[in-house]
Amino acid sequence: MFAALGFGLIGQAVQAQAPTPGPDCSRPFSLALHEHGLLYSAATGSGIDKDIADEMARRSGCKFFVSLMPRARIWQLIESGALDFSLSGISNPQREKFASFAWCFRNRYQLLLRRDAQVRTLEDFERQRKLQLGVIRSFRYSESANRLVDRLAEQQRLVHANGLTALFDALVAGQIQAMIIEPFDLPSLESARIREQTQVLEFGDAPVPHGLIMSRASLSDAEQARWRALIQDMQADGSLLRIFEKYFKPELARAMVARP
Repeated sequence: MFAALGFGLIGQAVQAQAPTPGPDCSRPFSLALHEHGLLYSAATGSGIDKDIADEMARRSGCKFFVSLMPRARIWQLIESGALDFSLSGISNPQREKFASFAWCFRNRYQLLLRRDAQVRTLEDFERQRKLQLGVIRSFRYSESANRLVDRLAEQQRLVHANGLTALFDALVAGQIQAMIIEPFDLPSLESARIREQTQVLEFGDAPVPHGLIMSRASLSDAEQARWRALIQDMQADGSLLRIFEKYFKPELARAMVARP
């Protein structure tokens, strides 16, 4: 079921000292990554989510079978219990029915627009029915961004893609006029061709919590609590901050991992 990757099995026999009991390592766990900017790159085999997964294995002493999947498939398997974990997920009422979360960071969303769309506000974009918005299948965003996506879906103005690269290619080609971005997309935004052709609009929403996704079908409430405590320990001792500082400037890294 899970694609074989070079990092397919990770784990060490070192058990972190924690005030609460550590996770039960009597079986290996499955964890899926999705390719998305700085969160994970298949080309380099690196990213924030990969680093967090490695640290989870190191601290817990548990073994993880790690795979790469489209985000939509990840949510399906989390719901069925065929997948234990994923990372950088956000919650909503529907997802809370089958998944629980351990928060790692927060970030804001923005709308990236082609300049030739001649749009100055979010309302302008929504009014011009010929303009198309590109989205990744199964992605949800901040409150205002989700409202925009849902309204455009009703108007059949969404173009779906499986990943970030396909959306950027569609934007540059003029097949879509906008897409929703977040800090993990910064390397692509630094491309000269994208900078020249685009502008950014703010949604103005509060930062959205992201974190470890845990399947309610495959993990008991007690086990979820133990993994949540492990993530909290990573935040408390600065491990999460050090991971984010590998990819972002210190001030942005601190803002993203700061507790609410």
